[in-house]
Formats: sequence, C-alpha cells, structure tokens
Amino acid sequence: MAAITLARAYQTSFDTRPHTTLAVTGGCFNALGDIVAQVSHNILRKPHEERAPYDPTRTLRFFVFGASISPFIGRWNVFLERQFPLRAINGTGKVSLKALSKRVAADQIVMAPIGLVAFIGSMGILEGRSRKQIAQKYSDLFMPTLATNWTVWPALQFINFRFMPLAYRVPFQSTCGVFWTLYLSTVNSREERRQDKDTAMRRTINNE
Repeated sequence: MAAITLARAYQTSFDTRPHTTLAVTGGCFNALGDIVAQVSHNILRKPHEERAPYDPTRTLRFFVFGASISPFIGRWNVFLERQFPLRAINGTGKVSLKALSKRVAADQIVMAPIGLVAFIGSMGILEGRSRKQIAQKYSDLFMPTLATNWTVWPALQFINFRFMPLAYRVPFQSTCGVFWTLYLSTVNSREERRQDKDTAMRRTINNE
C-alpha cells in the first residue's frame, strides 16, 4: 500500500515538475550509492587499515552530480522514445527487438561515454583538482570504467527500455545505479587518494 502511494506521489510530481523530480531522485540515489561505498569500505577494510571517517562532503558531491545529470538523462530517454518507437504508431503489434536494440546501442555508444566524461570532470572540479590532475583522472579512469560499464549496463538498459514506463526509467536506472555509484565512488576515491599522496610527496621534495 505504501509503495502504491509512493508511486502515485512520484507520478504526480513527475507530471507537474519532471526535471525537478528527476533531479531530486537522481541526486538521492547517487548520494545513497556513495554512503554505501563509504560504509562498505570500513566494513571490508583490512585489519591493519585505519578506519576512515565518514565524509559528508564527498556524498554531497555525488548528490550534486546525480541531481545535475538526471534531468539530462530524462530528456535523452524522451529522445530515444521518439527516435526508436518500440511499437507501431497505433499502439498495436509486437515490440520491435530491432528498435529496442538500437535504443540500447545508442545509449551505450553515445550516452555512456558522455556520462562518464561528465562524472570524471565534475568530480575533479568539485574536489578542487587542477587541470593536470583532472587530465590524469581521465587517463587513469575513463577507458577501464567505460569497459566495465559495457559489461553491466546493456542488459540493465534492455530491461529498462523494454519494461519501464518513460517516467520510471531514470528512477530504475538510479536504483540499479546505487551499485554502479558504489563502484564509481570506490574508483574515484582510490584515484583521489593517489593524487593526494603524489601532491604531498611533491611538496615534501620541494621543501627539502
């Protein structure tokens, strides 16, 4: 009953304020993914590793990114809906697997790289990194992360585009994305620590 009430409230909000609804939904799910990542890191840390304090600023960065990109993804889904209709205009007939495959292919070939570029760049900016450090982030993270994306998201997007109504595609993607955000948060945090270590080392050498 509560789930039905929540779904109705979401649908009403989406119908009246689609971009705001997607922004809040995407931001919250992205923040949740980072919270899970930070908690998991402490639970799974090795005995000799020090427990890392929870970083709310890091979670805020993920919220900002999710809130910023989710309306854009919503508009992208509308574009795919119009460009590759799954059924005939009169609404009859079987779902076109060819059109569905085109949607998934377009999403993974076009949107996946764009989203990853936006993620790495925005995280670098929000972390206060220099241009050189952001460029290094792209060099270290882009291709390995994109390759991992292509092993996970095509199947999920196939389900999303086939079964989810348009209003629920971004929430479905964001729900699955909690675990993807956990992965992104982990690899970005690892790169962040590496760059901080390199910066501290250079400062030590320069002061000697």
